[in-house]
Amino acid sequence: MPAVGAAQAPVKSAMRTLDVIEFVVAHPKGVIAQEIAGALSIPVSSLSYLLATLAERGYLLREGRRYLAGPGLERLRAPQGELPLADRVAPLVRGLRGELNETASFFVRIDDDAEALLTEASAQTLRYAIDPGARRPLHTLAAGKAILAMLGASDLAEYFTHGPRARMTDRTRTSEKDLRADIETIRAQGFAVACEEATPGICGVAVPAFAQGELVGAFSVAVPAVRFNDDLQARIRALLARTAAALGEP
Repeated sequence: MPAVGAAQAPVKSAMRTLDVIEFVVAHPKGVIAQEIAGALSIPVSSLSYLLATLAERGYLLREGRRYLAGPGLERLRAPQGELPLADRVAPLVRGLRGELNETASFFVRIDDDAEALLTEASAQTLRYAIDPGARRPLHTLAAGKAILAMLGASDLAEYFTHGPRARMTDRTRTSEKDLRADIETIRAQGFAVACEEATPGICGVAVPAFAQGELVGAFSVAVPAVRFNDDLQARIRALLARTAAALGEP
């Protein structure tokens, strides 16, 4: 065991990642993979995966065979309040998915729909998947109900003047009476649960999300009903609460 206060050895993979980024940034005209590998003594086989990951996350930009500094580096320099909402929630959604290995998403309200702004699909064979940009009626999703529950009285009353509300499955709750009862429960407990109301065999748990005190959407986790039990639901709720709190921090 290292002595208290002793310097920790650097993590090789982290150092290698930083070396690659710094090398590319130092060459504004771009460099090819073989140049990076030679300069940094990294095997090309290991480097190819690292470059692909950095390009996917936007930290590097690939043009033909050459790699250049990517727009993701600018995000790191921007003040937190100036980042687009998608950039702010992306690492939080990835964190949810990583800890649970269940599909995690962030939804925003678009009229009477909830739209998936970001989603990270579970790696499990049996999983729920929804593409970014896909919309579902607010009343059918846990995320949608979490958003509805945070609306003021006048906005909620306006919402209920719209209709009719679609019945997606035989468990979809569509009446104003039932939905208002759901909303009161969500307000009391701080989270929403919807089982098989939008998609047969899928249960969702969601919490509303705030930034600078304003409602901006909802974090959600979707799980196949066959895996959805009390223990998993409790774990999801705790992680969602922590995630929403992290977004709301100044």
